[in-house]
Amino acid sequence: MKKYATFLWECIRLSFVGDWRYHLWMTLLTLVALLGLHAYCQQLVHGLITTGMTDQVSWGLYIANFTYLVGLAAAAAMLVIPVYIYRNMHLDDVVIFGELLAVAVIVMCLLFVMADLGRPDRFMHLVWRFNFPISMLTWDVIALNGYLLLNLHICGYLIYCAYCRRKPSPVFYVPFVFVAIVWAISIHTVTAFLYVGLGGRPFWNSAIIAPRFLASAFAAGPAFIILTLQIVRRYTRHHVGDDALLTLRRIIQVAMIINVFLLICEVFTEFYTDSAHVASARYLYFGLSGAHALVPWIWTAMAMNALATILLVLPASRGLSWLNLACLLSIIGIWIEKGMGLIVPAFVPTRLGEIVEYFPTPHEIMICLGIWAFGLLLYTIFVRISVPVLAGDLTYDQRYGNLESQAIQGPGQS
Repeated sequence: MKKYATFLWECIRLSFVGDWRYHLWMTLLTLVALLGLHAYCQQLVHGLITTGMTDQVSWGLYIANFTYLVGLAAAAAMLVIPVYIYRNMHLDDVVIFGELLAVAVIVMCLLFVMADLGRPDRFMHLVWRFNFPISMLTWDVIALNGYLLLNLHICGYLIYCAYCRRKPSPVFYVPFVFVAIVWAISIHTVTAFLYVGLGGRPFWNSAIIAPRFLASAFAAGPAFIILTLQIVRRYTRHHVGDDALLTLRRIIQVAMIINVFLLICEVFTEFYTDSAHVASARYLYFGLSGAHALVPWIWTAMAMNALATILLVLPASRGLSWLNLACLLSIIGIWIEKGMGLIVPAFVPTRLGEIVEYFPTPHEIMICLGIWAFGLLLYTIFVRISVPVLAGDLTYDQRYGNLESQAIQGPGQS
């Protein structure tokens, strides 16, 4: 217990240590997070009237970010599967960064759900009326919290063993890794079923929503990891080889091709059949009765996804500059398509045929930026702690081993 308490203290101490760039980055994130907290306090006082959501469009920017981030968390499995199943050692040194990203992202998901509830005390309805296994929302609660606990255990155990210079026991983490792989797929599938199961929203009633979720997740997540690893490699002594980045590039390449193909299939089904429920899709892509708020956004997202896919297919993306551009396009394009492009159109038009557009308010945007800043703050701290520990620059023996040996030998024997 003494060694573990020392480990926790070292983690806290290390999170405040860095050069001026690190402190500037952390200060900016903290400032944005506090501004988001201030906006949330105003929402807590005045209610959801401070947002752009209405009785007609009851889900907006909060749930859009939640949907996107669930996929980002599930993408950690794309690092775990090659290492632990196919024994691809190119990703062995960087798999921990995917697990740490999953922890930070799941915390962000829970914060977005809390912001969307309006009142935090409504969480008690989930506790006292845990409608399992009938409610898909109950399944989603179990999936998210279970995945958070799994990744916390895996990351914490591996980093603590590295701190103690002790080889991890496979019994204590390998079974959890395989459970986490299945769980990673389930959290996004359950989230997709949460939308698909709402019969009153025909825009979501498609069997390929879950596969689309997984394909987009396995593209955006590794893309974010590629950018993170390059920052880690540039500003720390932790070595990340190009082989690991190129392996992740191949994963993104396949996932983006599948994602674009599934999107084409869904668009064809909607517009070629010209069913009675095509109004929401027409509003999204072409506008409806003069309402066209999302049209420029969705076409921008489709252009970004198409360009990212082309870049990833071309050999030029093996160079880091083109690969970084493809990753940025994938992350932004999927966020638009999977967030606002999926959530809001399902509410337009309403069941009564009304066309009520949704526009996020500055309060909503500030709260979302605050949650994103807090998540990036957590992830930065996790990476800041893990890099020196995994590299062997910070261990228990280095800081306290010599003091203990001197105390045992005595002052005259050292």
